[in-house]
Amino acid sequence: MENFDLIVIGGGPAGYAAAMRGIDYGKRVCLIEKDRVGGAGVYNGALSSKTLWEISQKIASVNDTIGGKGREKFYLSWQDVDATVDEAVFERKFQYSCHLKLLQAETMNKLLSYERGTASFISPHEVEIVQNDGDRKVVYGENIIIASGSRPRKMKDVKVDEQTIFTSDGIENLKDYPKSLVIVGAGVIGCEYATIFSNFGKTKVYLIDRADRILPFEDTDITDIVSQNLEEKGVTIHHNAQLERLENLGNEVEYELSYPDGTREVIRVEKALLSIGRVPNIESLKMENAGVLMSKRGQHIGDDDTVTNVPHIYAVGDVSGRIALVNMGEIEARHAVERAFGTIRERLSYDNVCTIMFLQPEVAAVGINEMQCLEKNIPVKVVKIDYSVIARAIAMRKTEGFFKIIVTNDSDMKVLGMRAVGEHASTAIQTIGLIMKLGLPIHVIAELVHPHPSIAEGIQECVRMLLNRSLFKSSVFKDKLACYSLVDGVKTPLERL
Repeated sequence: MENFDLIVIGGGPAGYAAAMRGIDYGKRVCLIEKDRVGGAGVYNGALSSKTLWEISQKIASVNDTIGGKGREKFYLSWQDVDATVDEAVFERKFQYSCHLKLLQAETMNKLLSYERGTASFISPHEVEIVQNDGDRKVVYGENIIIASGSRPRKMKDVKVDEQTIFTSDGIENLKDYPKSLVIVGAGVIGCEYATIFSNFGKTKVYLIDRADRILPFEDTDITDIVSQNLEEKGVTIHHNAQLERLENLGNEVEYELSYPDGTREVIRVEKALLSIGRVPNIESLKMENAGVLMSKRGQHIGDDDTVTNVPHIYAVGDVSGRIALVNMGEIEARHAVERAFGTIRERLSYDNVCTIMFLQPEVAAVGINEMQCLEKNIPVKVVKIDYSVIARAIAMRKTEGFFKIIVTNDSDMKVLGMRAVGEHASTAIQTIGLIMKLGLPIHVIAELVHPHPSIAEGIQECVRMLLNRSLFKSSVFKDKLACYSLVDGVKTPLERL
């Protein structure tokens, strides 16, 4: 039996990051992956779906430009789209595979062992690997990290064949644009795919939303702009809709909805996509042999700052049930390794996690939003600037969107969160994420010399409004700028001249 300092179960973004961080410490690492290194971070997930979004955005942008001039719209064949996605996936896959092979060939005391197969616990320190060729072996690990990822959640009594009814694992295997598509679930992933297919302009999209608005966890000014753009692209959003039935008819899908007023409707479409969350890949791990417990709700592996109830076993990425993002999974994985072999004492913070939603327009977020402030009765100051007064947005002819920054309602004005909606939103949000991480005062942003013209200048102008140093005054451009306090649910303008 081979002995390792670290066994990593799962070669997705989190598992791969854990293995590499273990090597940094000069530890012997065994990385186990049953399918493909990179996991959902490359295949049927982050990279592939975002490549689809990028292509669709370019097509939509071209058509927005030429459409107003009376020209015929531009379309790209699905085969061309598919080929571009394949190129992106292959490029990333090639990087991973070459890196692994070259790393294993390095004369660095053979720190890395890569095993293709399915892992399961025999004891708290022993893991059996059923290799893809059928052979079995057992390895011993002083420390073990579970990073086995997740898969799309399915609906009871709905047969997913990945031909007519899809999950995100199969939707990119389409042979052509569907004439019509219903998406079950109006969360981030559902809205992203609604954006993608509506941007291409070849598919009639229906989006089933159980709530009265999509993305119910975000502020209404964000959901309103995203909903409006989807509807302008021809998307039908079924608000407050309860899905009563979803039936695969072979070449079609029939679904039935009911509404609070008692009405019902039946609609037929060509394809359906289920986007109702994900579940952790833990069934084959036999965690009971190691004594690892699930969370109190029983839906994910229980952990405290990545450590399970068994001190030398860690859970990171999607299996921990926290924030299911590639970047967060990688950070959790590195943190777990540092806890195992380093001297790190600081707990992971999720307060300054920067996220991005690939919608129309792009939405980026960090920290809390206005709705959460109201729910928790946190007194704050809020400042908001429209893209239409940012020079770079004007130059790009992309003036739809806004920045909104939330700070404490005191003289310190500590940054609590930001929402960015519009072009380059994900790049701009990082400034605020860093300010929050370092605990710096907001005047630091006001005093920076930003590149001009740049979208980030909008953040600087927001801060200047809070400090009463702004170029434009919110009391004059009331439709473009806003600066107000929010205390006990009461919004009070902070108008200054």
